[in-house]
Amino acid sequence: MFIKVLKSKIHRARITGTHLEYEGSISIDQDLIEAAGLLEGEAVLVANLNNGTRQETYVMRGPPGSGMVRLNGASARLGAPGDLVIIMGFAYLAPDELAAHQSRKVVVNEQNRIVGGP
Repeated sequence: MFIKVLKSKIHRARITGTHLEYEGSISIDQDLIEAAGLLEGEAVLVANLNNGTRQETYVMRGPPGSGMVRLNGASARLGAPGDLVIIMGFAYLAPDELAAHQSRKVVVNEQNRIVGGP
């Protein structure tokens, strides 16, 4: 049996843009992806603090140092620039792995620059 647990999250990031005419996903500043331990193509849950939506999508790499958090494709309908989101990645662990597991939490400021975390 495996248990789904929070692997990492980017906490209170601001959406910097939307791109409706795209195939889908969320584009995130590469520096944030690496700090959170996420992978390009990894499934993530995005919780929008402004409108309450929760969506599952996948990570695409944005330019490093850009602060980019852009909703693409259908996801663009679920948020607007300036909205605060929590981006969460999960892992499936065996019960004997749970005690050693620690989730990563990357906290960002208004410009999506890292101010706390790993």
